[in-house]
Amino acid sequence: MEKKQEYDFIAGEILLFDKPLQWTSFDLVKKVRATLKHHLNVKKIKVGHAGTLDPLATGLMILCTGKKTKKIEQIVNTEKEYIAQIEFGATTPSYDKETDINSRFPFEHINLEKIQKILKEQFSGEVEQYPPIFSAKRVDGRRAYDLAREGKTPELKPSIVYFYETEILSFESPNLNIKIKCSKGTYIRSLAYDLGKALGSGAYLTGLQRTRIGDYKIDDALSIHDFREIIDENTIKS
Repeated sequence: MEKKQEYDFIAGEILLFDKPLQWTSFDLVKKVRATLKHHLNVKKIKVGHAGTLDPLATGLMILCTGKKTKKIEQIVNTEKEYIAQIEFGATTPSYDKETDINSRFPFEHINLEKIQKILKEQFSGEVEQYPPIFSAKRVDGRRAYDLAREGKTPELKPSIVYFYETEILSFESPNLNIKIKCSKGTYIRSLAYDLGKALGSGAYLTGLQRTRIGDYKIDDALSIHDFREIIDENTIKS
């Protein structure tokens, strides 16, 4: 008989989840916390996440419970890997599909060779990057996305990010599929926008999956449904 795994969520566990499309990062945290409180029959339990994902992104999120929440900063500081879909020829205010297209541009001149050249020259190593105005950055105590949704244009300061590697997986004009290995704090939406601009066009993010955080991989991640089944079937300390 297979031995049941023993979990101690109070002492702390590091949990890997595959965040679904349209969920916020906090949606996932709330569901995991509620599930644990129910199964452990406790009023409070510490649950935190090691790095957010936009609602229109899917993929790996790491949640830490109990005393393992002390490891969050260490995990956040590790390298990230994403697979992104970018469409040339248009921009949106949010740099992704959250908002409607606001401008269109020619894209027929863009080819694989030009993309590779720009990625090597402008998106390799240390890069100064402006976050999207539809981001969680704070401006005068308010989230930038709240100001943007009110029709305002918050002034955001650039950050220094690092691109370790960019690999083109496929290109069928105007759609690019790319793998990106980068530092914490990198906005892939900004990469899409900046890449379009550098190529004399426009671009926005049409899909994004985070596949790795440090040594943690999406292949080992659970859905919330899987997680609920696991804690039903295994030994839980409380």
